Amino acid sequence: MNRKIIKRAAAAIVCAGLFTAAALLGLFYNIDQSISDRLYQSPKALGGNIFVIGIDDRALDDIGPYHTWGRDIMAMAIEALNADEECRPAVIGIDVLYTGESDPELDSWLAEAAGAYGNVVTASVANFGTELVTEDTGNFYLKDYSVLSYEEPFAQLRDVTAQGHINAMYDQDGVLRHSILQIDLPDGRTIPSFAYAIYQKYAAAHDLPTQLSVPTDDLQRFYVDYSALPGGFYEGVSVSDLLSGDFPAEQLADAIVLIGPYAAGLSDYVTTAIDHASLMYGVEYQANVINQMLRQEFKTEVPDVLQAVLLFLLSGGCLWIFLGCRLRFAIPVWLVAAGGSLLLCRGLYSAGMVFHPVWLSLTVTVFFAGAVAFNYVQAALEKRKISATFKRYVAPEIVSELLREGTDSLGLGGKLCDIAVLFVDIRGFTTMSELLTPQEVVSILNRYLSLTTDCIMKNHGTLDKFVGDCTMAIWNAPVEQEDYVMNACKAAVDMVEGSKALSQELLEKFGRTVSFGIGVHCGSAVVGNIGAEMRMDFTAIGDTVNTSARLEANAPAGKIYISREVVNRLGDRIKTTSLGDGITLKGKSQKFEIFLLDGIAE
Repeated sequence: MNRKIIKRAAAAIVCAGLFTAAALLGLFYNIDQSISDRLYQSPKALGGNIFVIGIDDRALDDIGPYHTWGRDIMAMAIEALNADEECRPAVIGIDVLYTGESDPELDSWLAEAAGAYGNVVTASVANFGTELVTEDTGNFYLKDYSVLSYEEPFAQLRDVTAQGHINAMYDQDGVLRHSILQIDLPDGRTIPSFAYAIYQKYAAAHDLPTQLSVPTDDLQRFYVDYSALPGGFYEGVSVSDLLSGDFPAEQLADAIVLIGPYAAGLSDYVTTAIDHASLMYGVEYQANVINQMLRQEFKTEVPDVLQAVLLFLLSGGCLWIFLGCRLRFAIPVWLVAAGGSLLLCRGLYSAGMVFHPVWLSLTVTVFFAGAVAFNYVQAALEKRKISATFKRYVAPEIVSELLREGTDSLGLGGKLCDIAVLFVDIRGFTTMSELLTPQEVVSILNRYLSLTTDCIMKNHGTLDKFVGDCTMAIWNAPVEQEDYVMNACKAAVDMVEGSKALSQELLEKFGRTVSFGIGVHCGSAVVGNIGAEMRMDFTAIGDTVNTSARLEANAPAGKIYISREVVNRLGDRIKTTSLGDGITLKGKSQKFEIFLLDGIAE
């Protein structure tokens, strides 16, 4: 038992350790991210204060290809939005890069329009790369994600607007799940993200906190909790509508208006966590991040190391249970661990914590399937072992019953059973063996023992043991049987009948013959594996066994002695002759009534 416990513990520790390492190494990454996106990301009710105006296909048809647009187009769009003082947006975010100077007149027009009301945020971008950094000590190393250059609006526009970077850092599967809150430039400046810059300007206009406490990682990224699917913030308003004056200006009053590419040909789209199948335009991604800032619902990604410790402990405990219990108990544990972990992760996400939902559920599912397969193989091997062991001792019907009941029916350590016991011994065998060669003795003995075995098996008995020329058999163990006392008596009668032909054969061959003395008794006895740990026998012990042996010892050649208990149980189903109650059996203090079994009643 201790060895089994140690093996289970070792298997649980090793398997849990391997799967924990696999999770940390990213082997579950793709399926984990896919499931987490479906579990965590869902559309939410929008506040109605963020609007997207698209540089869409209609604008390209009305105004012309985008590369032909001058900066006057955006200047006129900004002027149109600010034309009515009562309908003026709180913030206008221009998700377009205007780096470098072009036409001085058009540049001045755009700068003047953007700076007139102080409500415009323009886009900038940092270029990242690997940089060789030299320390004061003379040591050097390669630093990833270093800002190699920074592109910002041309000077006139930069001076009259707020700026925010539009850098996006995709996860390794190409899905955008994070936003870079801010970027530290080599010159010491800190540039907020485009969304953060817009939020800060909007917050200042509405008496909201301009500085947010956002949980970020080492790269200053935070997890984006999307609010809308692609198209969720876009109501079909085009830049061409602004130029024509045909747009719902009153709806945009004191709101956030984002202007950006909204046509496939402009290639400004991303794959987001809320919808892998449909691409989201960059300007809508910015709208989702701004909306999250307005809601101030930020998520903290729980460190992988802590999640790995929990995975190791919980998955190892589940595997320990799976390997040690039956399937009907393992299934609820698996359902609670796998399904419950998903529900718990969803609940913790609502509370602001991001866990890997697949780590535990997938690991526990694999462990459950593996444990079921392992237990099935173990059970098959165990059944084969039982079959291989007992097929030499018991009838096929009993072997089948053992395989159905399992090892519990073996009653390891012994259990009290009501059984029938038969002893049969060869009379005259010792005298005859002195006159024959050893080979002849063995041949005759094997013939008689084969006969007794066949009779026992035929009548569904369990062959307990051979002791020299004596055979012991039991009925109603190791599994319960019907009419087991009658089966024992039938086996005894069959032995007597079968010995007649064999005796005649030996008489003709060797000039001598032998016969059986048989005893049958029934009652309570301890049945089970008796002996030492290194060597044990499946047998029966107790007064019932001793009485049967004493009956056999007193039975003359060719006779069957049975007890009063056997007669009481079978009644007129057997033919008997009472020998009286004045017989004393060895080891018995009182006289014992013995019956001669004459046969089985028709």
